[in-house]
Amino acid sequence: MVFHSYSNKCVFNSIEDIKNKHVTIMGLGLNGGGEAAVRFFLQKGAYVLVTDMKTEEQLKPTIDRLAADPSLDCSRLTYRLGEHRLEDFSSADCVIKNPGVKYEGNKYLAAAKSIESDLSIFLRFTDCPVIAVTGSKGKSSTVSAIYYGLKSAGYQTFLGGNITVSPLTFFDQVNSDTPVIIEFSSWQLSDLRGRGILKPYISIITKIVPDHQNWYGNMEDYVADKRLIYKNQDKGTYSIFDFDPDEKGTEPDKALHSENSWGDLFASESKATVLRYSKKELPAKVYGVFQSVNKKGEWEGKVILPRMEKAETILKELSVPGEHMKTNVLNAALVMYLMGIPAEKIMSICKSWPGIDHRLQFFHQWKNQKGCQIKFYNDSCATVPEAAAAASQAFGKSVIFMTGGTDKGLELNPLIDVLTGKNQGIPVKALYLLEGSATEKLLPHLDKNQIPYYGPYPSLESLFADARKNLEELDGKEEVFVFSPGATSFGMFTNEFDRGNKYMEEVKRVF
Repeated sequence: MVFHSYSNKCVFNSIEDIKNKHVTIMGLGLNGGGEAAVRFFLQKGAYVLVTDMKTEEQLKPTIDRLAADPSLDCSRLTYRLGEHRLEDFSSADCVIKNPGVKYEGNKYLAAAKSIESDLSIFLRFTDCPVIAVTGSKGKSSTVSAIYYGLKSAGYQTFLGGNITVSPLTFFDQVNSDTPVIIEFSSWQLSDLRGRGILKPYISIITKIVPDHQNWYGNMEDYVADKRLIYKNQDKGTYSIFDFDPDEKGTEPDKALHSENSWGDLFASESKATVLRYSKKELPAKVYGVFQSVNKKGEWEGKVILPRMEKAETILKELSVPGEHMKTNVLNAALVMYLMGIPAEKIMSICKSWPGIDHRLQFFHQWKNQKGCQIKFYNDSCATVPEAAAAASQAFGKSVIFMTGGTDKGLELNPLIDVLTGKNQGIPVKALYLLEGSATEKLLPHLDKNQIPYYGPYPSLESLFADARKNLEELDGKEEVFVFSPGATSFGMFTNEFDRGNKYMEEVKRVF
């Protein structure tokens, strides 16, 4: 793929220069990003035109919030809904791009004089230290644990980016002493290519697995956007990369890269101080964090940095389940350590971290007539098969598992292997399937291996009508019910957050 590169210059010379400029915002949406941009540019005195292919009815909640805010001069706000018009892009001083829209082949963006994003505006006009996180699995948990840790340690800090909070919402509250944690999707990083403005104090790339292949078509192009996170780092900053082997079939193409793994490739390119994370003890002269077991048989997370004589324990007990969570929180602990927080305090803080919404989120429990307690977990943001497979194994026992959704063009083997027993993991106790194109790809493998399942169901209501009857028959002490789709939500739900919320609402209604 030939990637579009943006200008390193901005149409706005300063924040004050925004006043009376004409800004077109591409995509209002319902999750806050477009709304935050509207608020920001109105407050800075711009004339704002919002264009979105969704209709006024679909966007009503966001439109109503903006209209009800007395601090906004809505006389400067124009809506163009249900369509895009070329002149709205060509006549604007600046277009604020939606990260979910490709530049390549888009006639509207091609007509724009200048294109920015909410993240590019934030990075151009603030000088706060940035802790930047991207990857395929675990990035939202990692940034949330970092944010919780820094806040608990007394830092004034903010969290934004792909986790659905635009950094423009806290633009006026940060300064050079305010660490800001930003979760970057590959699309958000792509929107920064060529600008030269992302220079994190600390960057992290979590585990790389295939994702968004329906968008990119291959792993190399997908990872090319991820690599932008450390491109402009230099001495005095830190890059944190995986040290362990990639999952089989997801390694770099040896014809293009000589390195053994994505983590090795990243480490060979970054000009920052490179640190690694591993599930095993790191070899000599490799620095970072690793997992180990002490003489009492207890799990620990340890850090070893240059000039340290021996590794120091910085993590012990966690309240969130899952082997993958140990890696995420250990990376968060490393960031806290680099920010000067003592090891004992890090361990105490991380032990109390409750996890985050839609990622193995415990939200409800119910006792049936036979006295069996069922605990319900929401893992709706597990949109890749690897994440769903990990969720099925996270509790160290057999769980009642609900999965399925819309295909993203990904190989489903990690989830198939778990559900059919090919990976010798813990089999699920019962399997419930939601309808969707990804589910259709699962069914032949389940049938071939004679794995029983319920569904596929066209709705949550129909699924839980059956589940209620079945769960009433359980007579053990405690069971775990986990929804981890391993696919997208398009069709049945607006997005993964809407899916998770509706799932939780239905569980609470039925139970």
